[in-house]
Amino acid sequence: MEEKLHNEQEWTTVIKPKNKLLSVDFKEIWRYRDLMMLFVKRNIITQYKQTILGPLWFLIQPLMTTVMYMVVFGGIAKISTDGMPQPLFYLAGICFWQYFSDCLNKTSNTFVSNAGIFGKVYFPRLVSPLSDVISNLVRFAIQFGLFAVVYAYYVIFTDVHVCPNWYALLFPVLVIMLAGLALGFGILFSSMTTKYRDLQLLLSFFVSLWMYATPVIYPLSTITNEKVLLIMKLNPLTGIIEFFKYGFLGVGCHDWWMLGYSFAFMVVLLAIGIVVFNKVQRSFMDTV
Repeated sequence: MEEKLHNEQEWTTVIKPKNKLLSVDFKEIWRYRDLMMLFVKRNIITQYKQTILGPLWFLIQPLMTTVMYMVVFGGIAKISTDGMPQPLFYLAGICFWQYFSDCLNKTSNTFVSNAGIFGKVYFPRLVSPLSDVISNLVRFAIQFGLFAVVYAYYVIFTDVHVCPNWYALLFPVLVIMLAGLALGFGILFSSMTTKYRDLQLLLSFFVSLWMYATPVIYPLSTITNEKVLLIMKLNPLTGIIEFFKYGFLGVGCHDWWMLGYSFAFMVVLLAIGIVVFNKVQRSFMDTV
């Protein structure tokens, strides 16, 4: 009788320890996709909750940033934009950089900001940083829409020669690479900030400086020093942003080795980040 009951009993969920640090159960993450979508909805709703303008800040922030760049870097510093209209050039860099920095800052605080729910309910911990990356895609899509509107204005109503080329077809790949880099850096820093909280402050400062080492407000062609140029090309974001600008604006460096380097960097970074993340998630409640 007992054997019959045992055979008829079926478990809906089985929680087992992971044997490999690099192991990622994508099937389990997919089973928790509803929870991920709830996190995505939460992130979008709460970001500008109790604000007067609400989602309009998605448009206001890049517009204000673009105007500031036009005044400071274009007007005062006279930094070249490779002959492209300043609004187009700056918006192209801002869209990509803003998405990367937002994802990095959000995912780097995964363990600390979710300590309460992590300590009570089991679900794949990668669901949380993945939801941050996905929810920021909404903001990125709105800002890219703003870029598309400004782009269409210059194409239709001005004599400025801007025309997308076939490199623009790489746009989805570039966004995935950008998200992968942000996720990799984010979960790596999140794993370290569980024990060393001051790294979160250091990261904010580092991200601010990182933007100036990325061709967001200036083209890579303005760098004439070979050593500085090499350092710039070793930045994994450089190839991604330059390919995006070349695909839509026709200006920028589009060496394939740069894009290949960025992709390889992303793969290695994600592997290291997952190893550290899986190791820390086992005992992070003892240090948070």
